Amino acid sequence: MRALMLGRRWRRHPLRRRSDVVEAWWAVAVGVLLLVGAPLAGAGVARWVYDDARAHAVALRAARHHVRGVLLDDVPGTGPSTPGGGTRPRFAPVRWTGSDGRVRTARVGGVPEGLRRGMRVDVWTDARGTIVRPPPSSSVIRQQALALGVFTGACVVFAVSVAHVCVRRTLMRGRLARWERDWARTEPEWTRRTA
Repeated sequence: MRALMLGRRWRRHPLRRRSDVVEAWWAVAVGVLLLVGAPLAGAGVARWVYDDARAHAVALRAARHHVRGVLLDDVPGTGPSTPGGGTRPRFAPVRWTGSDGRVRTARVGGVPEGLRRGMRVDVWTDARGTIVRPPPSSSVIRQQALALGVFTGACVVFAVSVAHVCVRRTLMRGRLARWERDWARTEPEWTRRTA
């Protein structure tokens, strides 16, 4: 019986309305958009973001210099303080030799807790020798691309769902208006009243 009810919109019969056919085709379109369109949109955006961010990271790596610096003071360690149980990065004075051969000293951020004076740390500088943030790693780029891809897929699902609700409401309003008109014509014959 259920198969007969589900297929009633596709079969020709006297009670089939035009809105039934429109709704059946709309349901097919919604299914395709949800099952194929949303994943494809998410994958396309993730791929585009990944390629763009990777090219940007390569350009940053070419413009920045990676040098090894020496800590000038101990970095106090207070134990795990991040939700993942890792150590909190701190600012500490670091000395390094720039690409021009000059020895430089500055407070560098992102130094892990618990390091001792004289230990080596990574420092990224620009062409002028100014401390800059390191370029994003490939894992960070992948995570960003994945997050934006999932977000895009979710946005497509949301947009298709809102459109589906709007189309169904519009179709239902049209049906109710037609039923009201039909009843206005039929009701006087049944009740023997004049309109």
